[in-house]
Amino acid sequence: MARTFPLLAVLARRKFAPYTAGVLLLLPTPARAQTDFLIAPFIGMKFAGNTSIAPGGPTVGEKKVTFGASTMLLGDSFFGIEGDIEHSPQFFGPGERETISGSAVTTLTGNLIIAVPKAITQESLRPYVVAGVGLMHARVSTQVGVLDTKSNLLGLDIGGGVIGFVSPRAGARFELRHFKNLTDDASGATTIGGTKLSFWRLTAGLVLRY
Repeated sequence: MARTFPLLAVLARRKFAPYTAGVLLLLPTPARAQTDFLIAPFIGMKFAGNTSIAPGGPTVGEKKVTFGASTMLLGDSFFGIEGDIEHSPQFFGPGERETISGSAVTTLTGNLIIAVPKAITQESLRPYVVAGVGLMHARVSTQVGVLDTKSNLLGLDIGGGVIGFVSPRAGARFELRHFKNLTDDASGATTIGGTKLSFWRLTAGLVLRY
């Protein structure tokens, strides 16, 4: 250290030693944990939906295809962050008496990831849990247009999964996540009682590491 950082060596021997440690933390070192930038497109299904948005309640629990992508900053230790967007067409199904002509739910969330450290998993499957908040946008179009809905809700998502790599740049992710609204929308949603929207999402997809 004396040859590379002579000033820090002098400071470390004097009264500035407490501050020197803080400076060293800002310097790049081989021991610093690596942070990966990951892109993860996925496809899966939504299931066990529940809603008060009319007239989608009777058929919202049906399984439907969902797809989207996540971007993650994930370090070698415990923590990471994620942005997640998904789209589920025909989310509400045909509705009561097949009155729904089209529907969808789109979510956009920011999340915190807590993962098993890479020192434990090495390059094998790495389990994690994820949770965060964001936007849930619900759209319902009906045959006669009377019960149409366009609603924006604050939502919570929480879940977990595993990430594994088969090469330095590519791998796979498998995940189960639950979404639930936190706010009401009396103006945009045609509901029975307060606004209620929740569902589970099961997905699989690629993970690309940069």
